[in-house]
Amino acid sequence: MRIVIAGGHGRIALRLERLLSAGGHEAVGLIRRPEQAEDLRTAGAEPVVLDLESASAEEVAEVLRGADAAVFAAGAGPASGAARKDTVDRGAAVLFADAAERAGVRRFVVVSSMGADAAHPGDEVFDVYLRAKGAADDAVRARPGLEWTVLRPGMLTDDAGTGLVRLEARTGRGPVPRDDVAAVLAELVETPGTAGLTLELVGGATPVTVAVKDVAGN
Repeated sequence: MRIVIAGGHGRIALRLERLLSAGGHEAVGLIRRPEQAEDLRTAGAEPVVLDLESASAEEVAEVLRGADAAVFAAGAGPASGAARKDTVDRGAAVLFADAAERAGVRRFVVVSSMGADAAHPGDEVFDVYLRAKGAADDAVRARPGLEWTVLRPGMLTDDAGTGLVRLEARTGRGPVPRDDVAAVLAELVETPGTAGLTLELVGGATPVTVAVKDVAGN
């Protein structure tokens, strides 16, 4: 499979690219800065410099044409202000979904956030972030041309992955290593039976492959 990943230099995306490459897939990562390219090549991915805050839907669609799946793993980052929560966490996700539809890429996986809700109250930057992620999820889920899956991990950690998770419509809050998030994403991309599902993810006791198979088609 050829899989295009938005936010290709992110900490989850780089892990995902290594897994996809090791599995024989062709991973393509969208990055904002040319100096990030070597990190993607090291992970086994093809880097494409394209800023989703300034690119047009057609420019993004050009990169997506011929792909088998798209993964939105971009984010403005914890140090960014409210404005970029809207332009990246919401706007770039909507743009990427629009481009996928234009390019005829149906399989579309979103890395969201636990608690994402377009109606989330509050004025702090994290409140804006949860509203932006929720609005992005809503926009993706409203597109009939996409076979979407929305993944909402709990608190992300850099602990070594265990390969054991809890993946359900509702899990309750909890931590999850980025390694395990990437492993779940790699399985989701290849599991079309999870299309139409919004799933929460935390650390657990079920092997990743089993957890994904258990929710597929439910």
